[in-house]
Amino acid sequence: MNRREISRQIIDTCRQMNQMGLNQGTSGNISVRFDEGMLITPTSVPYEKLREEDIVYVDAQGQHEAGKKPSSEWRFHLAILQAKPNENVVLHNHAPNATAVAILNREIPAIHYMVAAAGRDVIPCAPYATFGTQALSDYAVGALRGCKATLLQHHGMIACGKTLEKALWLAQEVEVLARLYLAILPIANPAPVLSKAQIDEVLSLFNGYGLVD
Repeated sequence: MNRREISRQIIDTCRQMNQMGLNQGTSGNISVRFDEGMLITPTSVPYEKLREEDIVYVDAQGQHEAGKKPSSEWRFHLAILQAKPNENVVLHNHAPNATAVAILNREIPAIHYMVAAAGRDVIPCAPYATFGTQALSDYAVGALRGCKATLLQHHGMIACGKTLEKALWLAQEVEVLARLYLAILPIANPAPVLSKAQIDEVLSLFNGYGLVD
């Protein structure tokens, strides 16, 4: 697939993310592995105005092409892609329920077997750091060790995938789990959870299942 085709898919996924209620305005961002670096959405451009030529190439050293400005979150996008060679997409948004759980500085525990879709028995929450900083990048990479999704304290969420479709699907699953978790907390806190053995069994069954990879 050439650069223009990938850029078109990034734009389409951004718009779909907003239509699904997973993001608002220009607050989210998406990157896709390309050549030795990545293609990423630009900063401060509404998705409905994005054109293929607006998508920014950032190389492996973090240098972006002249005349374009990548998302302020390019650092964690690049770092995650470099830390996760089997994933090709990093998707970040401010989905309302996931962000609410992140504000509470809580991980999403194994309240439902679909927690395993992210690869672990919890969906972690990375510590707070100012957006766009190296500290946030370091925290995000650390939280994503062994899993494909994390919350960001007082910020939002990140989901990774081999394809744009899989990353968007996982982001939606995390948002649904966050909504369930928030619904449970007023009734049972701590929430009842599945055991690690039960989640491990689901993980083994998920191998090669559907959009889970």
